[in-house]
Amino acid sequence: MTAVLAAQALGRKYGKRWALRECTIDIPAGHVVGLVGPNGAGKTTLLKLAAGQLEPTAGGITVLGGRPGTTPAQLARVGFVAQDTPVYAGLTVAEHLRLGARLNPRWDAAMARERIARLGLVPAQRAGKLSGGQRAQLALTLGLAKRPDLLILDEPVASLDPLARREFLQGLTEAAVAHQLSVLLSSHLVSDLERICDYVIVLADSRVQLAGEVDRLLAAHHRLTGPRRDPDQHVISASHTERQSTYVVRSDAPIHDPAWTVSRLSLEDLVLAYMDNRRTVLEVQR
Repeated sequence: MTAVLAAQALGRKYGKRWALRECTIDIPAGHVVGLVGPNGAGKTTLLKLAAGQLEPTAGGITVLGGRPGTTPAQLARVGFVAQDTPVYAGLTVAEHLRLGARLNPRWDAAMARERIARLGLVPAQRAGKLSGGQRAQLALTLGLAKRPDLLILDEPVASLDPLARREFLQGLTEAAVAHQLSVLLSSHLVSDLERICDYVIVLADSRVQLAGEVDRLLAAHHRLTGPRRDPDQHVISASHTERQSTYVVRSDAPIHDPAWTVSRLSLEDLVLAYMDNRRTVLEVQR
């Protein structure tokens, strides 16, 4: 199966500063992928490279088997919703749908109308008069009605209140299942990603720290609590008190040492361990 996104030693430089460097990933199709990292980690740069809005400084990237943004056919297969879910304040909801139909050869007008009606959006209302959550849902509708094979969303819920975030993410999840979409979604809100993503990429210091299927990654990482000594496993992060140490370790084998109390990690625990540690660890794809 062709990877939905593949990058080899991908890098992008702004002046003398690397916004993204040595990025090698291979994302299989059919996943909802969460891209997470601190501000300035390179998330938006990676998404814009995937959408064809930026050219690499180093390495290469393919999306759906082709070079991003190079042909009309390739552009039609990728939907992109930028930060702040941009819509045109002076256009009505209905005018947004007509514009989408004119610009996108694969446009699904019936799906767009049905979704707008289900959300309770008034076709004659101007986008500038909508709430933040309604604007986000309109932007998502435009992205979905394009009928892309890959939908890219850059921090789409960052400015929304908790209820609007939940409604947006629920709609995204339902659409991904119904239309067999691959989704690449960036956020710094790990709790949101934990609810909808089955694949995660962690960026920090402009590099990929971790990438892989969530279930496999969680099964391979453990929290160890015990005496102040080094464990036998690969250590991701560590903290210490006078008498006790707590480690996040990576190990595919069971840990039977009775000196350690072993507990499971949440996705947020795992992401924070890699972000805090800042070491370059790339999940080997199998």
